[in-house]
Amino acid sequence: MTIDVRFDRRVIRLALESAVVHGFIWFLATAVLEANLAIRIGLLGGWVLMPLILGLSLRRPVLRYALVVPSSLVGLALLAICVTALPGDQVGRAGWVVMTAGVLLGGVLGVWFWFRWAPVPSRLHDPFSRGRLLLVGIHVSLIVSGILLAGVSALA
Repeated sequence: MTIDVRFDRRVIRLALESAVVHGFIWFLATAVLEANLAIRIGLLGGWVLMPLILGLSLRRPVLRYALVVPSSLVGLALLAICVTALPGDQVGRAGWVVMTAGVLLGGVLGVWFWFRWAPVPSRLHDPFSRGRLLLVGIHVSLIVSGILLAGVSALA
């Protein structure tokens, strides 16, 4: 975990984005789905903890290891939605599945790039490399697409 000031803006952006995106996910699950209390609590926990830990990690980067907690809460809650609480229409179902895939990809990228649980090829070492940005772009695109599909389905 680095104290590189170039990374501070990215961490701040991630904190703000996670607050907004996890809020949308929690709202959709709470307002639209018949998700049980444990799922709603998991999503709420991820919504609160992710930006909090990211913000605190600006001064103490080692705290980023704690991101496994909110990531796991949200990922497991979304997997539980996919197993137990998907909406009946195809667009809504696709939205939740795509959203879940995006969140799980983000978790994999986090443990790979930040925690180094697997070797990272040299061309992906730089946090600002084209390959890493492409993978992060796929992660974000899946989540946003999933939220849009689930949201449009809910409005229909």
